[in-house]
Amino acid sequence: MTTSKAGAGQTADAVRPAPAPAASHAPIGPGGTIGILGGGQLARMMAAEARRMGYRIGILDPNPEAPSAAFANRCFTGAFDDEDAALALAEYSDVLTLDTEHIPATLLAKLEEVTPVRPSSKVLGIVQDRSSQRRFLAELGVPQVPNAPVDDAASLHAAAEHTGVPAVLKTRTSGYDGKGQARVNAEAELADAWRSIGETPAVMESFIEYEREVSVLFARDLAGNLRFYPVPENDHRNHILHTSRVPARITDAQRVQAEEIGATIAAALDYVGVMAVELFVTADGLLVNEIAPRTHNSGHYTLGACATSQFEQHVRAICGLPLGDPGLLRPAVMLNVLGDSWRNGPPNWSAVDAHPTAKLHLYDKAQPSKGRKMGHVLVLGGEGVDPVAIADELADELG
Repeated sequence: MTTSKAGAGQTADAVRPAPAPAASHAPIGPGGTIGILGGGQLARMMAAEARRMGYRIGILDPNPEAPSAAFANRCFTGAFDDEDAALALAEYSDVLTLDTEHIPATLLAKLEEVTPVRPSSKVLGIVQDRSSQRRFLAELGVPQVPNAPVDDAASLHAAAEHTGVPAVLKTRTSGYDGKGQARVNAEAELADAWRSIGETPAVMESFIEYEREVSVLFARDLAGNLRFYPVPENDHRNHILHTSRVPARITDAQRVQAEEIGATIAAALDYVGVMAVELFVTADGLLVNEIAPRTHNSGHYTLGACATSQFEQHVRAICGLPLGDPGLLRPAVMLNVLGDSWRNGPPNWSAVDAHPTAKLHLYDKAQPSKGRKMGHVLVLGGEGVDPVAIADELADELG
């Protein structure tokens, strides 16, 4: 079932007639409508930047009070595979984009008959399945984590022989923040790992001993032009991103290699928009962990620390505008704030307020829960200011 509602203060927009589909490469200027499939925090920050730039926003999400709803001109309520709701959003929009890679690629292909979809159904068809993503990277010759497909219980041991143990067993679809994953320390644990992920098709990946994890974050426009952001260095806790620090502690050669990997992947996909490629830095070079075909948690630092945020850059790319300057204005650290911080009541926000270079971003999620991303803090560096030390202090203060 499809329902819709006007955003706050936007009642009249609920009856706005749907525009004619935009020409595939015609620039979409202010006054145009951007439809976003998924209404989470990425959509919220993208919508806020787009509204500032003069665009209208439509949102599709199962939750009518999703984090992005406050910035939407119109919200369409439906599941991510609700074809009627998605088509209604497509008819309302001049261009479609997404804040999650879990929109079925087959549905995106149908939406492309109505309005441009960026990134395309081709991209999602490759990236949203770990097995097809790994095959794609292998065909490109991009260095990646050793891996093997697991289609059934019988192929478990063959996969483990290929990757070695320890390894990580990951579901082919729908996994994120450690969900749908099981660590395998010895072959005797294979059967338990297989049961723990629901005995569903998976990929076995070698467990990598790495020096650090980074992500190459960049935008590609309709003409194939690229703009790279400074590489963030990422620290994970319990499989969830904890902090991203910029600039990363890598060499110029490693930065160049990261950008070359990103450019190769984006060109092969004919990608349009912002993308992140997660990488392990090892003694033997960089290895691709996974591709994120959207704006990315590790790029939240750009909203406040760069001349052009990743969210504005994505809007520019999908609307056919010139790409903005991605340059870093000040060193920074982004600290995720999870629902765990509410376990004894509201967090101590005064600890954030006490630092003049710390900026709080909350996502307007009603129910905090363990591991749920509720917001983030951006800490800007500068003369006499160590953003890493401040972020560590705030992590303790916020629990």
